[in-house]
Amino acid sequence: MQSLESHTLNAFSKNIELTKHQKTILARMTAFTRDHLNQDGHAVFVLMGDAGTGKSLILNQLFTDLAQTVDDAYFLVNHPELLKVYRELAGETPHMLKKYYQRPTSFINKVHKQGKTVNLTVIDEAHLLLSKPDHYNNYYGDNQLKDIINISKVTIVVFDPHQVLRTKSFWTKDRLLKLIEPYPHDFVHLKEQFRMQAGPKLMDWLDHFVDGDVIGPVPDEGGQYDFRVFADAEKLFQTIIKKNDRYGLSRMTSTSGYPSTLDGGKHLVNEGNFHLPWDQYNFTSTPWAEQPQTINEVGSIYTVQGFDLNYIGIIIGPPFYLTADHRLGVDPSKVTDVEIFKHRPDLQGKDFEASKEILLRNSLNVLLRRGIRGMYIHAHDPKLEAWLEKMAAD
Repeated sequence: MQSLESHTLNAFSKNIELTKHQKTILARMTAFTRDHLNQDGHAVFVLMGDAGTGKSLILNQLFTDLAQTVDDAYFLVNHPELLKVYRELAGETPHMLKKYYQRPTSFINKVHKQGKTVNLTVIDEAHLLLSKPDHYNNYYGDNQLKDIINISKVTIVVFDPHQVLRTKSFWTKDRLLKLIEPYPHDFVHLKEQFRMQAGPKLMDWLDHFVDGDVIGPVPDEGGQYDFRVFADAEKLFQTIIKKNDRYGLSRMTSTSGYPSTLDGGKHLVNEGNFHLPWDQYNFTSTPWAEQPQTINEVGSIYTVQGFDLNYIGIIIGPPFYLTADHRLGVDPSKVTDVEIFKHRPDLQGKDFEASKEILLRNSLNVLLRRGIRGMYIHAHDPKLEAWLEKMAAD
């Protein structure tokens, strides 16, 4: 097997040359920050974009530049695997310290306890911020983003509403805009895809697929992106192993929907003759996908969100099915991840039920945006699997 180079570190590296458009946005964000650091009150800059549009790359370069000259500057990310990457980068970058990078809850609680404010906070994956109290995470405020803004002169936010995954961090674009409206703010939306080497027609097909539009034929764009549908999940896995041997950083993943039945002390994803355990809790400083033994595990949204994989295998689990009119349907009752749907007072009745469908489609969308060179999928629902096979053949 090839050694797994730290592709994740490379993807965030300050050495990567930004495009002309990205440089323009970086300059705009830098000017906004320096301008409002010299003013009273609070200011917010929002960088929005789909997965793979280069948001984190711009953000890391912005913070690396500003942290050299701005006192009390902090980089916040509510994703433990991504936090490991940023801290490792800090250790390899002159004049950068790992303590600059923190989890939002610990940062908020610490600053509140000190009764102080900071100059700059930069937030990656802000769609993961809590928007309600959460005893499990030791957060007792009403909204983490609002708290961070109120203890910072300038707050830079990276946000993707299509990557919101839990009701306790339920966000929409409208909710975000309403929250920042009282403050001086600026807003940029990135649209150009940089991660996936797929053409625009396939990207458009994926958008329609996950949104619940009629599933039509998969576009053929000349083989530049390896997209396949597998009737057998085990054959899919064997293909991922071969890709991992040749290219590295290729992994199996799955949506929720597989009960926590123990087999040999491990929770398995069982799909036909495919049986592998879910990703194990990662106590190391190395991201899950960059550990060689995880080729024999099934990744989840919690271990691959925000990361690149060369090839990704995706099992579309029991909550997803084919409707009578050939659309991707969602059945929240088949979700096995109890953390996704937590009741909250501002989401009731039909709104709460609608949020469940949004979150499940988002969870699949996160997986569909990880593969750089290729993506292989298998659906649990026989009708959905058969229809996808037919559409891929057509």
